[in-house]
Formats: sequence, C-alpha cells, structure tokens
Amino acid sequence: MEVSASAVKELRERTGAGVMECKRALVEAGGNMEKATEILHRQGLARAEKKAGRVAQQGLIDAYIHAGGRIGAMVEVNCETDFVARTDDFRQLAHDIAMQVAATGPKYVLPSEVPPDDAAQVSELALLAQPFIKDPSITIEDLIKRYIAKLGESIRVRRFVRYALGEEPEAVS
Repeated sequence: MEVSASAVKELRERTGAGVMECKRALVEAGGNMEKATEILHRQGLARAEKKAGRVAQQGLIDAYIHAGGRIGAMVEVNCETDFVARTDDFRQLAHDIAMQVAATGPKYVLPSEVPPDDAAQVSELALLAQPFIKDPSITIEDLIKRYIAKLGESIRVRRFVRYALGEEPEAVS
C-alpha cells in the first residue's frame, strides 16, 4: 500500500515519531491514522521499557510559580545525556511535571513508595500515578514514557519540592 507524504507528515506531527516509523505504521494500519497512532504508541512503550534500566544522571531542575505567587514547585528530572537535557522537548516535560507538582501536591514520586494504609489514594499521592493535568486520559508515567520513546533515553523524576505560602515545604526524594 502506498501512503501519502501528507499522511506521514500528519502522523509525525501527532506522535513525534520518525518518518520511516510513521510510514511503516501507516502501511501496517492500512492508512488508518488512529490505528497507526496506536501502533506507534505500542512501539514507543516497548522502547521505553527497554530503556528504563539505563542510568540517568544528567538532566535539569525546573521551577514553576503559579500566577499570583502563592504556590510553586521545583523538580529534578534526569536523563542519560546533557544533549537531551538541553532540548526543548525535555525542558517542556520538566516544566509540565513542575506544574503538575504545584497543582496537585503529591507526597511521593513512585506508587510503590505509598504506605499500604494509604494504598487507596495512590493516584493522588504518587506523582507518577496521577492523571496529567493537561490531558487526564494519561498518567504522568505515561507522559514520561512518551518522551522516552521520542527522545530515545531513559528519563526519571528524581525528586521534587512544593511550596505554598504559609505552609512548610513538602520535599520528596
């Protein structure tokens, strides 16, 4: 099956995948854009799982101060190389995560860190289990996996701190 360049371009803009990956996914999906997106998503998650064990010691610290200056957050997000840490995509991810921390006030990074007596509230207490504030259909963990697939490196949230005017800071490592 022949796919048009405009279809490949549209899928590439939607997913951030490479040109050849988009073309292969469209051919496999018979030209159906939604099926091709799902194929690329599955492939990206598989790649993300392979990269999860890699050491991520580079990265950046990003801060978000909510309008009005009453709430703020700082996060440390790590990746494998400083080259990726300097990309606009990585900076956007770190900023979105800082905004998530400011908005939701999680207490832990990983769901496995939540004490058993609070297990019913994992999606509120663990950052990676929370629905993403910009797209509640995915979790922060899913968002990070998408960036792992897009950037080709292991990415992890190491720690964060949230400040609210008149309250003690909540630091999480």
